[in-house]
Amino acid sequence: MNVPSRPSVVGPVGPQLGPREKTRLSGPQVIRVEQADNLPTPPPMRRTGPGVGGPGTMGPGGRTGRPGTGAGGRPEVRGRGGIGSSRTGRAGDSARTGFGAQDLRDRQARLDGSSGFMRTHRQPVGRGGGGSMSMGGGQRAERRPGEVQQIHVAEPLTIKELSAATGVKATEIIKKLFLGGTMATINSAIDREKAIELMMDFDIDLIVEEAKSAAEIIEERFKDREKLDERRRAPIVTILGHVDHGKTSLLDRIRSTNLAAGEAGGITQSTRAFTVPVKAGDVDRVVTFIDTPGHEAFTHMRARGAKVTDIVVLVVSAVDGVMPQTIESINHAKAAGVPIVVAMNKIDRPDATEATIRRTLGQLAEHELNPTEWGGTTEVIKTSATRGDGIQELLEILDYQAELLELKADFKGNARGTVLEASVEEGRGPVARVLIQEGCLKKGDFIVIGRGYGRVRDIVNDKGERVTEALPSTPVAISGIDELPDAGDKAFVVASLRAAEEAAEERRRIDRERELAAPKITLDNIFKHLEKQGKKELALVVKADVQGSVEALKGMLAKLPAEEVTISVKSASAGGINEGDVTLASATNAIIVGFNVTSSSKARQMAETKGVEIRMYEVIYDLIDDVMKAAKGMLAPELKLEVLGHAEVRQVFKISKVGAIAGCYVTDGVVERNAQIRVTRNGIVVEKDRRLEQLKRFKDDAKEVRAGQECGMKIVGYDDIKVGDVLECYKTIEVKRS
Repeated sequence: MNVPSRPSVVGPVGPQLGPREKTRLSGPQVIRVEQADNLPTPPPMRRTGPGVGGPGTMGPGGRTGRPGTGAGGRPEVRGRGGIGSSRTGRAGDSARTGFGAQDLRDRQARLDGSSGFMRTHRQPVGRGGGGSMSMGGGQRAERRPGEVQQIHVAEPLTIKELSAATGVKATEIIKKLFLGGTMATINSAIDREKAIELMMDFDIDLIVEEAKSAAEIIEERFKDREKLDERRRAPIVTILGHVDHGKTSLLDRIRSTNLAAGEAGGITQSTRAFTVPVKAGDVDRVVTFIDTPGHEAFTHMRARGAKVTDIVVLVVSAVDGVMPQTIESINHAKAAGVPIVVAMNKIDRPDATEATIRRTLGQLAEHELNPTEWGGTTEVIKTSATRGDGIQELLEILDYQAELLELKADFKGNARGTVLEASVEEGRGPVARVLIQEGCLKKGDFIVIGRGYGRVRDIVNDKGERVTEALPSTPVAISGIDELPDAGDKAFVVASLRAAEEAAEERRRIDRERELAAPKITLDNIFKHLEKQGKKELALVVKADVQGSVEALKGMLAKLPAEEVTISVKSASAGGINEGDVTLASATNAIIVGFNVTSSSKARQMAETKGVEIRMYEVIYDLIDDVMKAAKGMLAPELKLEVLGHAEVRQVFKISKVGAIAGCYVTDGVVERNAQIRVTRNGIVVEKDRRLEQLKRFKDDAKEVRAGQECGMKIVGYDDIKVGDVLECYKTIEVKRS
């Protein structure tokens, strides 16, 4: 059998403590010194020069005890530390300060050549043992009384930062704000105007500079970088124009013209930009089009400083001529400082006669767009999106304008671009559509885009193909960022992921501080905020036969009383009601009102499909009256309480599975079933807005019980009824307000 053997010796397991040993200390050995060493006396220091005696002479403090004499028989005066007179020969100064003039000059030279904390925070030292420096440098000049000091600070600003920049105590700033009716702490934000006003009391001219975002700081570095491979790039073109002038049709025609070449389709709609090849003579060129939704997006990007457009194509209908949105597009293009090429569309229509075309050209000339055929500088190309007339000529003109502009970019180095739009896609996460403006974007680059950052995971071009790099004037969709940027944000490639994260975090911090620094609701402006939030809006799209009627309608609608309902005119223009007006009304929940105009069949069909109301008028006062009636209908009705009667509780019955039943006596009026009940106790309302569920007269159900009669009442969801309570029966009636 497998039986274990017993051990012969039984003892503890593991290491055991042995006998104690004396600890040996490591380190130097300590030797006891009974008597100090008798060292020889060091030789005295001798110094020659003015005021110092010859060799072998010592002053009164020397070890030899023999008085020494200086030059000219004067006794020598020893300085501090057994040293004779200084190098300047002024022994008295050396005895007082311990430093000669040359010593101070040497020290000041060393301090001037230094850097860091000690240089900026050192105390000024002079020959007098303190106070201001006699040699100059490093001391701030004191302001004279009444002298205005100019100080630069950056937004967003807090009271603590303002105090540190100006030298004014934070308590003084908080005191000034408190006396002005504003409660604040040292970490509270302060707006620009208030900070400037406060510092005027302290004779400080405060210049508040707008805070630079991380993208702007990096952009400054990009401007100063060295060009590695600078050559010509493709022009970037934005198409603007009035609604229903053929802008979208023209873009579709340009795309379809090049479908055989494979230059359109795929991801064109999602990137909102596409490239088109152009044959300019014997050279193949490329033009990049930005498909913006209209002039509003162009304005939004220009407001962010994203001037990505090189040329603007203004689409004008040869039949309708220059319209209000056309004028706005012209103003936006002029404000951006880019050249304008006019595409006169719809020349294939029968009503596009020579007289109509001349009238349209004259309207363009009135807005400083003089055609070249009239001796001006604006290129006007007659196009037809339906037949394709003038498309190739338009592309060649755009390439010619690009040659005149001499558009160049660096095709190497870190990339820089602008966000056209951004969205979240399934399987890819946040995706930014970026137009590369400079450098070469590669897969795997570290990129910062506004408040988002990350590593470029993949790059998709305008044809829907995955590529490994993108060159200037190329629209691409990139993924790999952690957060969606805004349209118009700048995109920069940086050296490391840490640098990208710091830049994005700085942008997020600035955005948070701007939100915190925004004006808050106070007792002074609370009623204005409540008025804005409490008002309803009646949106209108106004159409009239002539511009004079439009102005008259706008003026009369603006004068209508708007205490609780705001009448908002989303659009007011002359002409018939078209599909563009219906689209605008559907997007803004507006009503279309027309004066002496008619609507097209397509507009009526679209309005019926989208549920947009169209009203036609021939008398202007009928239009105003109907708008007033609509405004009255939107007013919240006034609630009025109509008391039906009162009943006094005489006895309370508790019934299982039913609840409390109040045995009441109707004192006045009438009590109705399903009416509202208010319970009062000792003249105080203890419950209200309850519903009377059951009303019985003896054992029979009753619809109503009049004064002088007894009844049983059951209130929905309320059983805390006591003897002596008064039950008030009432109804709530809505009264229309005007």
